[in-house]
Amino acid sequence: MMFSAFPRFRAHLLTLPFFLFPAPLWAENERTLTPLIITAPAMDASLEATFDPKKPQQPQPANDGASFLKTIPGVSVIRKGGANGDPVFRGMAASRLHILLDGEQILGGCGGRMDPPTAYVFPESYDAVTLLKGPQSVIYGAGASAGTVRFERKPSYFAAPAVQASTAATLGSFHRQDGFADVKAGNRFGYAQGIFTYARSGDYRDGNGGEVHSRYTRYSGAAILGWTPDKDTRLEFSAVRSDAKAAYADRGMDGSKFERENYALKFEKTAIGSFLDKVEAQAYYNYIDHVMDNYSLRDTAAKAMASNPDRKTFGGRFAVTLLPAERFSLVIGADTQKNIHTARSGGRSGAANYYREQNRKEDFRFRGFGFFGEATWQASAHGSVIFGAREDTWRTKDNRATLSVGSGMMAAARPNPTYGQSRRETLFSGFARYEHAFPFGTAYAGLGHSERAPDFWEISKESPGNDNTNSLSAFQSIRPEKTTQLDLGTTLRRGEWKGFVSAFYGRIRDYILIQSQYAKPGAMMGTRAATIARNIAATTWGGEAGVSYHFLPSLQGAASLAYARGKNNGDHRALGQIPPLEARFSLDWDNGTWSAGALWRLVAAQNRYALHEGNIVGQDLGKSGGFGVFSLNGGYRFNKAASISFGVDNMFNKTYAEYLSKGGVEVTGYEQTTRVNEPGRAFWLRAQFALH
Repeated sequence: MMFSAFPRFRAHLLTLPFFLFPAPLWAENERTLTPLIITAPAMDASLEATFDPKKPQQPQPANDGASFLKTIPGVSVIRKGGANGDPVFRGMAASRLHILLDGEQILGGCGGRMDPPTAYVFPESYDAVTLLKGPQSVIYGAGASAGTVRFERKPSYFAAPAVQASTAATLGSFHRQDGFADVKAGNRFGYAQGIFTYARSGDYRDGNGGEVHSRYTRYSGAAILGWTPDKDTRLEFSAVRSDAKAAYADRGMDGSKFERENYALKFEKTAIGSFLDKVEAQAYYNYIDHVMDNYSLRDTAAKAMASNPDRKTFGGRFAVTLLPAERFSLVIGADTQKNIHTARSGGRSGAANYYREQNRKEDFRFRGFGFFGEATWQASAHGSVIFGAREDTWRTKDNRATLSVGSGMMAAARPNPTYGQSRRETLFSGFARYEHAFPFGTAYAGLGHSERAPDFWEISKESPGNDNTNSLSAFQSIRPEKTTQLDLGTTLRRGEWKGFVSAFYGRIRDYILIQSQYAKPGAMMGTRAATIARNIAATTWGGEAGVSYHFLPSLQGAASLAYARGKNNGDHRALGQIPPLEARFSLDWDNGTWSAGALWRLVAAQNRYALHEGNIVGQDLGKSGGFGVFSLNGGYRFNKAASISFGVDNMFNKTYAEYLSKGGVEVTGYEQTTRVNEPGRAFWLRAQFALH
């Protein structure tokens, strides 16, 4: 599709007033020549990759948190449609990878993972995104065995009255339209900020021209008020509302509502004294109201049905930073979370069993409380030791009186054998890491241990067994997962060279494996296919490496490699849902006014798989072939306040699907594929303006 065929840019008229401001705002120094378009984030610190979500990226600028993270080596996304994929890092997904939005944890409502936490992330509304690899911190919550992703907003302080504003708009193939506006004003006493985002797309087409059921519409609005009696004190209140619709190519229903309501209060006081350095406190409330149905976004001859789960999450955190001795700092604190999940179902409006007229039924209730401490000791001029520990208490109650067994016309309600039962876990996490700085880099070695309670999706599955009574619920049979992992690596910078190497080796006791197509007795005769959760022993290993080189001040080349491997030790076969080897090569030119770049992504075939085994997001579908995708981008800076960028993704219109993808299902009017195919050739154009 050429740009002349794009629809009218309606939603972004709201952002046009900000385009007219001539004052400059650019994060880069005027003399620093950095690529205008990001194809991979920098990893300058041990175990961390950080970059700016407000900058354009390739593949085309992201529409949600998962697609944004895909540029990081080692991160994959399980595709379900055009939006709301699940991020996977080193083969680990869902609650093994913590997603924090300005310190808050969001939990979706859909039992089929239509709405992972990243579905509610609008990347441009944040100032920085950081991936912390492995179980190498304890201050961000329990159970993050794969890592932690933090979407963060920087603290605001205005020494004098001022107004800041930034806006961006994107047009692309398949009727892609995005808009973003952020306005902030304040003085030395405080500030007010408003953020608006909008994104929509039609169904995309794969390389063969086949249409994929994948259209979506998303929007969000945020209001933030802050009180700053001095530059070291901040009290902030924020409110966020968002909603969306999304079509899915991997299931018989679509998401017709993804409504989020959030309120948060945050306090921070820094530079207090020589012993007590910092105090921080946070409280938040998140409400997710989600609707999935088979009639809003598709044609169907089946009976119209809808499901309406929701989840309320209450959370809080308190921490202090102490400086008890020279070259020694200590963070101690506590955090808590409570979440309640309910659901109701029925038909569409006008039906006798209209879902909105049904009573909600609570199915699960979770409550957690944890204490943590993390210290940094500058042991020598070049060496640092970072270590920490936390203990968490988790309580879960099963309030499901009955369970639906079977599917379609054969579904039947059965008594829940664990109805009314509760379980309590005491979880321990800890780590120790040594970092050594040398003239041109830093090396590190860390050993971490993380214990994770079964999450809502795992605990709601069936357990192994050949009966339709006690094995219908895995609530009491699934044990907490325990990961012990060694992380090694180095970051390097010498002259025009820059690079990193990260490696990991993990042993997992009681790994929670999700297995679909498990045969159990049918309602009358024969068998039915059930999805079960069971514990196994597993081993994972692999790593990431990257290098970049400035051939000229304006010309930079880069390459990265990511590899992960997993073994199911108990069953002596491959661990499910482990991505194949992936390499990326990029070349970027930027003279401060014009920029141009190329990205070549190569993915190997994956022949190691465990059919029907994996995690709560997806299970292996069989082997996959390798592929290569080539993309081009360019950009122009009008001044330090305004720029445009443009690109073409999948330039040669390759037809391919990722190994980590959900299976395609039959949707009227669309071709069914084994996996959900990725988009074919796609053009995009993005404009950015800012006032400071």
